[in-house]
Amino acid sequence: MSEEVWPALPWKEWEPTATTLHMWTQIVGKTRLTLFPLQAHWWNVTLYVSPCGLTTAAMPVEGGNLEIEFDFLAHDLHFRLSDGRTKRMKLNPRSVADFYREYLETLRKIGVQVKINLMPCELKEPIRFDEDTVHASYDPEFVQRFWRILMRTSTLFQRFSSEFLGKVSPAHFFWGSFDLAVTRFSGRRAPERPGADAIQREAYSHEVISAGFWPGNGGFGEAAFYAYAAPSPEGLDRAKIGPASAYFDKTLGEFVLKYDDLRRETSPDDALMEFLQSTYAAAADAAKWDRKALERLAA
Repeated sequence: MSEEVWPALPWKEWEPTATTLHMWTQIVGKTRLTLFPLQAHWWNVTLYVSPCGLTTAAMPVEGGNLEIEFDFLAHDLHFRLSDGRTKRMKLNPRSVADFYREYLETLRKIGVQVKINLMPCELKEPIRFDEDTVHASYDPEFVQRFWRILMRTSTLFQRFSSEFLGKVSPAHFFWGSFDLAVTRFSGRRAPERPGADAIQREAYSHEVISAGFWPGNGGFGEAAFYAYAAPSPEGLDRAKIGPASAYFDKTLGEFVLKYDDLRRETSPDDALMEFLQSTYAAAADAAKWDRKALERLAA
């Protein structure tokens, strides 16, 4: 059962697929960015874990709403309009450029025109979507493993969020950084981050404690859970957290629980909840959050 819920996800083996899928989710995510009104902290851009993959949820278009969903069971990209029209694209090994061309053509066939920025976000060496013939992998087995991890993680993130009375984000998927995250807020404005661009200024306008899962990308080289506070309070690196395999990575400035270490736990679910709760408590205490006012159990 644990293997089914928390399957192996070795980065070296699934990196080609992950990198291609990352670009595909950026194309769909940028569509949501264009169609959906701005919300605080860029919550309008995210995707959401669905019963079969990742979805934009309903987006406003002329005459109704549009949903685009990655179906990682049937390996299709579904387009659904509120007037009943549907289209689909197959998810199979193909270049990002080929995916983008068919994506635009499919939108055109259902009467939707969207202009997006063709340069990928949050990458060191981005390639325009319409010119990217480098990334062209799709292994359905690894994609399904990734989705199963997102499903279970999202469920536990939601359970974790239920204990918080303050402002808290949904459990949502950021296609720029290719990670699933949940964020709690103290309610206080944060000092502006030195050198922050417009995206970071909006994302970190208020004090946050955030936790998430990334599948190995971004240079870390293996799947892991993370947690951090922004701004980061003094002494956070010395805090005691659990489970025993979790640690504070001084290079990242974040708490880390490697996914393979989680899988070795007797109860991975309990170990993840311990990581979420202990890292939040450590950060909230160090940052002097009003925990009695913000937490259900402490109120």
